[in-house]
Amino acid sequence: MPDKKRQHGARYRARRRAVDILFEAETRDIDPVEILEDRAELSQDPRNAVAPVADYTLEIIRGTAEKLDDIDDNIERFLAQDWQLERLPAVDRQILRVAAWEIMFNDDVGAAIIIANALEMAGEYSGHTAPPYIHAVLDDIIQAHADNAPALTVELAAEPTAAQDAPPAQEDEVFYPAGSAGPFGAKQLED
Repeated sequence: MPDKKRQHGARYRARRRAVDILFEAETRDIDPVEILEDRAELSQDPRNAVAPVADYTLEIIRGTAEKLDDIDDNIERFLAQDWQLERLPAVDRQILRVAAWEIMFNDDVGAAIIIANALEMAGEYSGHTAPPYIHAVLDDIIQAHADNAPALTVELAAEPTAAQDAPPAQEDEVFYPAGSAGPFGAKQLED
């Protein structure tokens, strides 16, 4: 019987490890670059059984750490008016950050691949509600990048997005507090 588990390439594995490291850094409240340095040191001794960090993971982590404010501003731009990035589940936040960094600062990777990988990770790490709203935000970031590639960083007081103008979505009691519309308003229902 053939194995139904999907085989992933080196870049997917690098993205996944970047999400893991960013999640760990936020949870431990330390700089993700410090974790990279620790992993590099630990990987030198085979008794530790710590795999070396791939070059692309290093690039993602360093790039995300360096451009975190720009990345977060662009993610928050597409949240519903009543939501903030800090209110999202931590793993979703890291998936969005990795994908947004690639969209905004790495022209070597196609948008379809970035979104597909982000959605696969969201499906694996998060609940069933995460992939649709992650997809919606990444689509908006891609559109903003296409419309304004040289100056992607946006003012939060910019023109409201369709998600901000839409009526509230149904509550999802798994992730969102009672009485809230969720982080993306009705937009999460569109996809």
